[in-house]
Amino acid sequence: MNAKTQAIRLGVDRGVREFRHSMGSSDQWYNVFTGLAALTVLWFQRDSSVEGSDLSLAAFTLPSMLGMGMVFGALVGPAGQLSTNREDGTLLRAKAVPHGMVGYLVGRTVQTSLDSLSGLLVVLVPGLFLVNVLANAGVDGVLGLIAVLALGMASMLPWGAVAGSITKSPGGAMGITMLPMMGLIAISGIFYPITAMPGWLQGVAQVFPVYWAGHGARAALLPDSAAAAELGGSWRILEMVGVLGVWAVVGFLLAPTILRRMARRESGAEMEQRRQAALQRVR
Repeated sequence: MNAKTQAIRLGVDRGVREFRHSMGSSDQWYNVFTGLAALTVLWFQRDSSVEGSDLSLAAFTLPSMLGMGMVFGALVGPAGQLSTNREDGTLLRAKAVPHGMVGYLVGRTVQTSLDSLSGLLVVLVPGLFLVNVLANAGVDGVLGLIAVLALGMASMLPWGAVAGSITKSPGGAMGITMLPMMGLIAISGIFYPITAMPGWLQGVAQVFPVYWAGHGARAALLPDSAAAAELGGSWRILEMVGVLGVWAVVGFLLAPTILRRMARRESGAEMEQRRQAALQRVR
């Protein structure tokens, strides 16, 4: 086994171990809160219907939440983790080991994937008691959902790494990821059909993965008649794959270069300088 393969294997093992550790930490309160919030939204939407169809608004929202949750976690999670690991010296230690950055990035990817999956289950399982969108989706629908979620994660994961690389603190990473993401969620038709938004906001939303991940999840789980509530009255599968694919390809081409530059600049002196600056701000 060569050194790079060994680094990948250790990265996978590290990602699984860190996920197991996070399952017993206070971070899980966030997932509990998310599940309760999702269940509350679905409860209030259960008796409302989507205009132009017999589909309940809750049935429309649940798949949308799954797609939105995947891209949200793929962007915000790695950004916060990478910036935190710069602060505590984890990246500096990884840089000192042959192929250490490869192992580190593999570990982050594995942990983010498992974290996102657990977050989706927290929303999906209680949601199914109110809206069983899986009942009529069949095997093809479930496989389609898995494909959409995987593509949605790929579209945002490298951008999360970029955000964590260009910011100097975990707070900065959260600022440039979470706030814009919340704005995109608001205009991307996650909790109500996007046709209710002004035309120019519809155009803005369709540039970004949030809308298309939610759209793809709805296409996988909802009946064909539900497409009447979508833009153009149809499931635009090719457009969905195209937009998410472009974000993924550009991100995976850009991220390695930015990460290498960040790793080259990382040093003990740089880390100590950031620590001293943080202490000065606290004082």
